[in-house]
Amino acid sequence: MQRTIDPLWNSARVRSLMDRCDPGGLIRLGRVWRGWRQADLGRRLGCSASTVSRLEKSGRVGDLRLLQRAASEVGVPPDVLGAALGLTGARATSVAPNGPRHTEEDPMRRRTLLAAAGLAASTSLLLGLESALADMPTPSGSSVPLDVRLSRARALFDTGRYGDLLEVLPDLLATAHARLRDHAEKDYAHLSACYSLTAQVLVKIGRYDQARLTADRAGLYAELSGSPLASAAAARELGIVLRHLNQADTAQRLVLKAASRIEATGLHTQAQAAAYAQLLCTTSYTAARAGDRDQALSLIGEAARAARDLPAVAPTGRLFAITPASVGLYQVGVHWALGDAGAAIRAGGRLHQEQFTTAERRARLHTDMARAWWQWGKPEQTAQSLSAAFRVTPAEVRDRPSMRAIVEELYRSHPRVGGVRELARTVLASGPRSARGLGAVQGTRG
Repeated sequence: MQRTIDPLWNSARVRSLMDRCDPGGLIRLGRVWRGWRQADLGRRLGCSASTVSRLEKSGRVGDLRLLQRAASEVGVPPDVLGAALGLTGARATSVAPNGPRHTEEDPMRRRTLLAAAGLAASTSLLLGLESALADMPTPSGSSVPLDVRLSRARALFDTGRYGDLLEVLPDLLATAHARLRDHAEKDYAHLSACYSLTAQVLVKIGRYDQARLTADRAGLYAELSGSPLASAAAARELGIVLRHLNQADTAQRLVLKAASRIEATGLHTQAQAAAYAQLLCTTSYTAARAGDRDQALSLIGEAARAARDLPAVAPTGRLFAITPASVGLYQVGVHWALGDAGAAIRAGGRLHQEQFTTAERRARLHTDMARAWWQWGKPEQTAQSLSAAFRVTPAEVRDRPSMRAIVEELYRSHPRVGGVRELARTVLASGPRSARGLGAVQGTRG
């Protein structure tokens, strides 16, 4: 069934931009249609207005991930973007960034797109996971219990070892599927958790199309498990994916519904209170990204109240490992998304990385502060925060498209600021993009 899209994207002007292979023009058209300035779109993408301007003028394939995110923000349909990139026909969706895959898609073309995306994660690992999601492989027969393997996989995520996690996920998913022979509720819950973790890492590296698929599957198996907490975890992951796909209203409804279900339990246990607080944090950030200030601040305030009696360190194995400090970290993100850099920096100033037990969260504190400093126009503090994040776990800066975009802009606009050159060397000269990443940035400076 063909989906309904805004008539704008069926207009003669759009067809002309597609024929001219001008994806940047599509971004500009969608932004103007929404009444946004370049700075408004930049805030949603975590980059500057000048970066948006360059993207709209060139739409280089080297900026594919940022281009994809910008297109999603302004509502460009995936097949339209794919056609403008010269990858598909106007009606085809074989390699559109967020569209369905065609069965005869050229693997070499896929590798080219993934490499152009600037990911440090190996394209072969991404393609291996994508293949497993389409046709689940035969399990390896490992003797290690599934819950132990799942715990180890989560540790890879928590330490920012995303490439290693991508490598183990296909067999982990295959093993979890094989365990469903008895249709036990706990086996459904384990499989749901495996898919939720897969969605998390795919969101980290900007693969929102596959993240949507895995989050949907996580929700399906969570419902079969009968576990309210498993369902809440799956709903949260799907809500995050939908937010990245510019479906904020749907994401909020989904996560708030899950929060209401948890609240209906009476919140008698810390596990229930943690789930409730986490869901409120997630939907607060979604509301902030959608520009709903009152809703965002109300929800993050309620989350802080729900989490105030939780321990400073979450017990091992807890599905929602949120703490009062974690809510504080969400406050940084909420204020940044609302465009209030000063409030974000004040909230972050009350936190320190020792309050977080995982490398991923410690690095996230620094990257969130970097976004706030960048929004405030402070390049030196931005570079310091990104460097601190890189020292904690390089992948949190290197593999996140939004962070790489800030590093690129720092190097273009403020190459003489202390630490910027070294940061650019370590971040932009890594991964599949390294052959052109730093050189291309240097070339633009003239």
